[in-house]
Amino acid sequence: MAMANLANLVPADSVKHYQDWIARLNAVPTVIDQIIGVLRQGEKDKLMPPKFLLEQVVVQCRSLAKVPGMQNPFAKPLAKFPKTILPAEQQRLRAAMIAAVNTKVRPAYRKLADFIATDYAPAGRTEAGIWALPNGKALYRYLVRTRASTEMSPDQIHQLGLDQVAKIEKEEAVIARKLGFQDLKSFRESLKTDPKLYPTSREEILDLFRKYVAQMRPELPKLFGTLLPKAHVKVLPIPRFEEKGADVAEYFPGTPDGSRPGIVYVNTGNYRHRSMIMFEDIAYHEGIPGHHLQISIAQEIPGLPPFRKHLHITAYIEGWGLYAEQLGKEVGFYQNPYSDFGRLNGDLERCIRLVEDTGINWDHWTRERAIQYFHAHSGLGDPIVQMEVDRYMVLPGQALAYKIGELKFLELRKRAKEKLGSKFNIRAFHDEMLNAGPLPLDVLDARTNEWIARVKAGKDTTEP
Repeated sequence: MAMANLANLVPADSVKHYQDWIARLNAVPTVIDQIIGVLRQGEKDKLMPPKFLLEQVVVQCRSLAKVPGMQNPFAKPLAKFPKTILPAEQQRLRAAMIAAVNTKVRPAYRKLADFIATDYAPAGRTEAGIWALPNGKALYRYLVRTRASTEMSPDQIHQLGLDQVAKIEKEEAVIARKLGFQDLKSFRESLKTDPKLYPTSREEILDLFRKYVAQMRPELPKLFGTLLPKAHVKVLPIPRFEEKGADVAEYFPGTPDGSRPGIVYVNTGNYRHRSMIMFEDIAYHEGIPGHHLQISIAQEIPGLPPFRKHLHITAYIEGWGLYAEQLGKEVGFYQNPYSDFGRLNGDLERCIRLVEDTGINWDHWTRERAIQYFHAHSGLGDPIVQMEVDRYMVLPGQALAYKIGELKFLELRKRAKEKLGSKFNIRAFHDEMLNAGPLPLDVLDARTNEWIARVKAGKDTTEP
């Protein structure tokens, strides 16, 4: 599915760009063959994902293989040609792209679907956790260290998650009582049936996300100094062929030169069942001051090597996104108590991840136990809960990065305030957090200590 996403991102404003995309389409069979080769090696090494999740991949591949010609997601650039391309050229490019889709892309995805269904999925593991693989526990420790950028043990992370879940549920209960409910459980139940909390159209979802992104932009100078990015951000719907398996929203970076804006893709599918209470915090997380701000700033830092600008340190990037959600609270947003509850519920979800990722991949939790725990501590619907739990099974350690990263940003902010006293400036602190691009958390920690020392000595020249 990731390759199909490229059709939404590649430039399509010249004959050369169309020819480049057609060349990519003609190379898809080679890519699929390489993927199958890697999967065969994984099967030999007994490094297999869960069987029932592989069966879902078959469905996705067949869906891409089924759609012909211009209706196929890979043919998206044909939807509208720029006026600078002459009609005769348009006809030639259209024919070439449709031929590539029908004779190269679709057969390649059929081949991948057949391979997974017949050869690969039957060998998938039956246990939920990575612990079941050869040397699985050592592998999980490695993934925790690299994906969450921490030396904490799985047991320590599991306990941290339990503690954080209890803490946030107490805060949620306060809001529930203020709204007239006796306890958190009854309030959560009410959220499932309250019609005013659910959109009446796809457009209402997009309008809300655009509203939240727009209202945050003028507040940024209160929180940041000289590092406001030039790049703009747009809110668009996730392509419909992706809706079923997609999250609520996701961010795609723009280009460093600003020719393509950053995009917050929002899932508007099945809209009648999408609670609006978490839209505000997700908008800040994915847009500004979250992913769009952080990633755009990194891309625009002068003199930074390209690999540093585009480095993906999950704990830093997602930790900043979660930290950014609470910045909306600090500038006076989340005025609606339901949105404020949604903010807490989003934070709670990240804390549940600490419990469940370690539970599944370290403590031998079953998928069913993880689903039950999630339902007991959140008001999320069953499809979202199942999708979350499945994520921990196929990406062990990744889901830990959000809360661990956010806690590190909060720790560094507290340390800076305590050590700098009246010299502490929130705008300068945030600039320092972002002005070197994504960093491992231990490097960010050391860098912050150096910055604190410079400010104390009166030698920092970056303060706004």
